Amino acid sequence: MLNINSLLFDGHKILAESHSKTPKLDAEILLSSVLNKDLKEIIIEKKHYLNQSNINTFKEFIRRRKYGEPIAYILKKKEFWKYNFYVDNNVLIPRPDTEIIVEETLKLLNNDKKKFVLDVGTGSGCIIISLANERSNLMGTAIDISKKALKVAKINAKMHQLLNRIKFYNSSVDNFFKGKYDLIVSNPPYIRNLELKYLDRDIIGFEPLVSLSGGLDGSFVLNKVIKKSSSLLKIGGKLVLEIGFDQKYKVMSLLKKKEFYINKIVKDYANNERCIIATKT
Repeated sequence: MLNINSLLFDGHKILAESHSKTPKLDAEILLSSVLNKDLKEIIIEKKHYLNQSNINTFKEFIRRRKYGEPIAYILKKKEFWKYNFYVDNNVLIPRPDTEIIVEETLKLLNNDKKKFVLDVGTGSGCIIISLANERSNLMGTAIDISKKALKVAKINAKMHQLLNRIKFYNSSVDNFFKGKYDLIVSNPPYIRNLELKYLDRDIIGFEPLVSLSGGLDGSFVLNKVIKKSSSLLKIGGKLVLEIGFDQKYKVMSLLKKKEFYINKIVKDYANNERCIIATKT
């Protein structure tokens, strides 16, 4: 039988040898999930012995992490905004930088009257579900080209008891014609194809390529979202987009061509321009 301390030591060693960036923390997070305890409890109870089933599960988690599989996929969950979401390898793992979209969108949505919001490329549904959780007057629509991603988004909407307020459609943005919206939000794929191979192995080896690839110059899907949003938004409606750190001028140009007024560009936690907000004129 092994105790918590010796298991953590073994897990840490294996992950350090496989060049994990945070081997100690990874091992602690995985073990805390196996034991359903928080990190503090694990540290306090480090001499406690584990049963064989828990040991086997932990060793399997460490094996998967050793080969680069993201912790979110191993544990099938990720926290975003203030909520927990189910995730698997059919959807992009929600990032802290994307919380900026939620933060900025909430400033545009007060609670005094019903607002219709469209989420383009919803993935796990983390953006539209976080917004709906915060604004009881929001009626959501979410689209994605991946049926498997929509399945994940629906699981999350059900988990957050929001299936009655968010409609899901399997559609690309250019083939979507339903409704007029007060606000459109999107975190589209915006990485240039040539840059994909330079991403961390945790990302390129496991996350869905369709959620990452933005075409030759990174703006292929962004351009489609902007073009279609100009017809789906009500006059005075807002478009909130996540963009790549070096795409500000390209996206501003695309927006101006479609007669959007640019309200604001917001930086992420690393001081990169990450979110652009525009109004349909």
